Amino acid sequence: MEVSTIVFWLLILIAIGYVITIYNTLVTLKNRYQNGFAQIEVQLKRRYDLIPNLVEAAKAYMSHERETLEAVISARNNAAAVLQAVSKAGAGGAEMQQLGAAETALGGALGSLNVTMEAYPDLKASENMRQFSEELTTTENRVAFSRQGYNDAVTAYNIYRESFPPVFFAPRFGHPTSAELLEFDDSPQIQAAPQVSF
Repeated sequence: MEVSTIVFWLLILIAIGYVITIYNTLVTLKNRYQNGFAQIEVQLKRRYDLIPNLVEAAKAYMSHERETLEAVISARNNAAAVLQAVSKAGAGGAEMQQLGAAETALGGALGSLNVTMEAYPDLKASENMRQFSEELTTTENRVAFSRQGYNDAVTAYNIYRESFPPVFFAPRFGHPTSAELLEFDDSPQIQAAPQVSF
């Protein structure tokens, strides 16, 4: 066997190994951001489960604030439905934007509830409300942490997917588009976790 033939086959093997590495890296990075979204999903579901309990505890004290309580439940139900749709469809572009919008609306409704509850000293003194408030605040922090991890994983995936030469191989390996970041409204009063204090 000639040296040129050996070199040719060696170059072919190196090229195949490089393409396999690109494929495996794309799969690894995609799985990381999908796992990141699964972590967000867990925390959002926990949050959605806490909100009805919070509203029920507040109802006894806030009988005249029915509209505010209904707005919170409506925003919670909408956000839960969007999360379920995103989970089924996968973390795509339009779906992530819808989830971000639903979470922004829910944050606004919780902020309105917080402002309204300030007018009820008995409610602020309630042990149940303090407990729900603490759990909700903890969950909000977990959502923010999970969202940051997800967005970091999406950024790493997108950078690799759009770099050269993976950009040529990605569509052929089942990675036709970049992943979408999960962004909430940039408004400072909504961006911060809703503080429900009692």
